[in-house]
Amino acid sequence: MSNTALIRRIRSQPPPSTPILACSKFFFSIIPFAQIAMGAVYLDDCPRQRYIPIYLIVAGVFGLVLSVLSCLPCARTPEDGTVNPLTRICTAWNSLTSFFFFCWFIAGNVWIYSIYEPNYDRNTTNVDPYCDRNLYLFAFWTTTFVYILLALFVVGGCCACFCAFLCGRADPDDDV
Repeated sequence: MSNTALIRRIRSQPPPSTPILACSKFFFSIIPFAQIAMGAVYLDDCPRQRYIPIYLIVAGVFGLVLSVLSCLPCARTPEDGTVNPLTRICTAWNSLTSFFFFCWFIAGNVWIYSIYEPNYDRNTTNVDPYCDRNLYLFAFWTTTFVYILLALFVVGGCCACFCAFLCGRADPDDDV
């Protein structure tokens, strides 16, 4: 089987069923809801880096916005290949939202990792301001979780490319 035949076979697979998509949307919406809640509850509990709760709230809101945008019918390309103006607007909006989300993620990395590991004790009298332990560790681990997922996707993608390469080279008669 050639690489193009493998790609055609993958593209011809039916899309996942609606319950699977709904469950995956729900699962991937848990973290943004938790980010909004943690940021709101601990809004004034990190004088060391006051942008961490704001980062969590904005990241959670934009995570939900991207999730909702992916559900819109204009986000999908029609099967006949035609492109209408609404699809272009949706694509542009998704691109702008994703770009902002990426930039905000980078800013959050700077705010979170630059103060590692903060003073967690709010009752200390030293000059080092505190940051609530729950807030900081939640922000730290949700951000680190994104890097873990990214690494898994990169490794999985490399393995898939390697397997596709091996499958494409396994039978030279299929290149016809």
